[in-house]
Amino acid sequence: MSFFITDALAAPAGDASSSGPANLIFLGVLFVVFYFLLIRPQSKRAKEHRNMVASLAKGDEVVTNGGTLGRISGVGEQFITVEIADGIEIKVQRSAVQTVMPKGTIKTA
Repeated sequence: MSFFITDALAAPAGDASSSGPANLIFLGVLFVVFYFLLIRPQSKRAKEHRNMVASLAKGDEVVTNGGTLGRISGVGEQFITVEIADGIEIKVQRSAVQTVMPKGTIKTA
């Protein structure tokens, strides 16, 4: 029956103990790379967004996550009122604001 199934050969005894520290070092380096390439930039963007949402004020021109461009006409604790055209206002959550645009953006759009 050994024709269909190859015989398994044992690994030499000295190989398993020498690769342990190398594997730990590799995992440590991998974690450091993930931290600087993924975790740190994401937390930095989240902090910038929290600061931007906290500093929203009446008269700021904003773009929401849905792509709506408008001017803030009222600010509440959880919601803001955005005027998207003359006499047309919508309420959106503060966290739904994607970016604050420079003054005069609405006139040029």
